[in-house]
Amino acid sequence: MGFIGIIPARYASTRFPGKPLALIHGKPMIQMVYEHVCEAGLDRMAVATDDERIAQCVRGFGGKVVMTRPDHPSGTDRCGEAAGVLQLDDEDVVVNIQGDEPAISAKEIQLLTSLFRAPEVNIATLVRPFTDPEEANNPNMVKAVLSHNQKTLYFSRLPIPYVRDPQSFSPTYHQHLGIYAYRYATLKSIIQLAPSSLEQSEKLEQLRWLENGFDIYAATCDYQGIGIDTPEDLEKINTLL
Repeated sequence: MGFIGIIPARYASTRFPGKPLALIHGKPMIQMVYEHVCEAGLDRMAVATDDERIAQCVRGFGGKVVMTRPDHPSGTDRCGEAAGVLQLDDEDVVVNIQGDEPAISAKEIQLLTSLFRAPEVNIATLVRPFTDPEEANNPNMVKAVLSHNQKTLYFSRLPIPYVRDPQSFSPTYHQHLGIYAYRYATLKSIIQLAPSSLEQSEKLEQLRWLENGFDIYAATCDYQGIGIDTPEDLEKINTLL
């Protein structure tokens, strides 16, 4: 079993075209993410893209590129094609890292991959407890509910669990961080699934997997998940990092 990091990256974006090439203190964002992931000691690394501008950038800093089709509906689908090009074994684990998370570190990647020591884990992800409960009301921050054995029970844009009696109970809300890892055999299966009703309702692809009976395990971390979706986000992270 090997661990293969794949960063899906596309140039076209409604809110931020060319986002992977945006500069953070003079360095392309895709390079910053790639270098941070390399520190985790994965067996192989690649950027999966459909755009030659991104490919040239990655080759320029010495990274590996896999060219993929332009019509993938999600990063998971793009990872699936790239994993096929890389000719992975079924037991290999694909780590899908978002290219717009420049603050991701080796610590989070290693925590995620550690879950695969258990043979029953085929899909894994990360969550973090909200430090401010009010954040749970933000629909752009996806919430996850976990079982005692760290399986995810549900994901929602609403604050879950619902608290019927807030005077007697204060829940811990968990934010879902959009990083996944999957055994390659499982990845091949989930990219063949048709969109599900829960997925279409919440606009969350992971609900398709749950609805079709796939277990998703989660590790809890303290990573704040600094994602970049707009040019305004880029200005903020240039100040923070």
